[in-house]
Amino acid sequence: MQTKEPEETFALGERLAAFLYPGTVVALTGELGAGKTLFAQGVAKGLGVKEHVTSPTFTIINEYQGHLPFYHIDAYRLEGTGEIDELGLEEYFNSSGVVLIEWPERIQDYLPSSFLRIHLDKEWDESGQEIRVISFFPVGSEWENVIGEFEESENTRN
Repeated sequence: MQTKEPEETFALGERLAAFLYPGTVVALTGELGAGKTLFAQGVAKGLGVKEHVTSPTFTIINEYQGHLPFYHIDAYRLEGTGEIDELGLEEYFNSSGVVLIEWPERIQDYLPSSFLRIHLDKEWDESGQEIRVISFFPVGSEWENVIGEFEESENTRN
């Protein structure tokens, strides 16, 4: 999928939220400035979070309340297994909320066996306009169906 404006990236995250359920883990990958936090803010809004969602770069985990609890993790600054173990990630992964992780590659060995990986890429179209290419990679069989339904709903929008 492609988005041309930041608002479109936000809105895509907001629409995806309707397909997420308790215990969902979303792993967002992409370079700095690709729109991961903006996408996360859209997901939060779609989950009914009223607070302003910020990147938890220094706090590592921000918790929000919406229709479902929303746990926003930024693993960029994590170093070493001791620091990661202290976070209690399994408790978040086994919770009744939605966990969204930026820089999940930093905690790859700790991710559950089933999750949704979303990659955001900065590219340029033929006219030279910066766009985002957003790709969905289901990890675990249940995610194939969920993403299939989401992509079908997006195709009928266009």
